[in-house]
Amino acid sequence: MIMSPDTERRQMTVRPAAVLFDLDGTLIDTIPHILASFRYATEQVFGSALSDEELLYHVGIPLIEQMRLMTQDEAIAQRLVAVYREFNHRTHDQMAKLYPGTIETLTWLESCGMTMGVVTSKGRPMATRGIELFGLSRFFETVVTADDVTKHKPDPCPVLHAAAQLGVAASDCVFIGDSPHDITAGNSAGSLTMGAVWGVAGRERLAEASPDFMLETLGGLRDLLTDVCVDGVPLHQGI
Repeated sequence: MIMSPDTERRQMTVRPAAVLFDLDGTLIDTIPHILASFRYATEQVFGSALSDEELLYHVGIPLIEQMRLMTQDEAIAQRLVAVYREFNHRTHDQMAKLYPGTIETLTWLESCGMTMGVVTSKGRPMATRGIELFGLSRFFETVVTADDVTKHKPDPCPVLHAAAQLGVAASDCVFIGDSPHDITAGNSAGSLTMGAVWGVAGRERLAEASPDFMLETLGGLRDLLTDVCVDGVPLHQGI
């Protein structure tokens, strides 16, 4: 775990009210699957795939919005979504994996009595499928998907909605994500933000969004929270 070199907005001095996670690229390793799905869709619809950099650049916002950035024709955008989903849904369970340390970190947070939630730009059916595939549902008291809000990351609405679902202030939450859209949403909601450098964007793009901390691994979260999550004692007084 390292602190972001460009920002030092707050320190982790007290127990957060909740820890919120992005899903894909943060807890579940679906980036190769997402890329394969984009390649398939663009090859089928356009006749050839776009570059991998172009295909992954906007991951973190709802799928239809990503497709609309590839074409100004709404019918083609809808076709891209349909073809993407056909491939993605058919191959999801074979290609999705957990990142190292996911279960161990969530189990440790649970042992501390930490409230946890997920904030994802995926629709509910596939978000639920990924969470249940790896037996993660027991860890989360709320899962906010693209189907639950009218505004999406990088807007703070999903983070604010998750905090409201948990009955806490967003400013008292930690939000961890691998996309600049995650960091921008968390910062705008007033949450303490952590960039997951193992996901889709990498350190340089995440740093541009100004997270409070960078995490090298998910296990780094435990190192950061250890002093404020002692024996599950509810130390939270507000970040």
